[in-house]
Amino acid sequence: MKPMEARLRRTSLFALYQTSIVLGIALLPVALLARRVGVRLPVGRLIDRLGGAYEAAAKE
Repeated sequence: MKPMEARLRRTSLFALYQTSIVLGIALLPVALLARRVGVRLPVGRLIDRLGGAYEAAAKE
């Protein structure tokens, strides 16, 4: 991968990672209510996957 493409990918992944964290915080009240009903939102998995992808891209 060319340096410019790698930098664009890393920056995009970082922005998605940060956005997913904000989304998780914003949806916390909804997630707590959903958990009481028995429904689990996969926001934690989303954050973990994006974090792992960003870390992998940062090591390249």
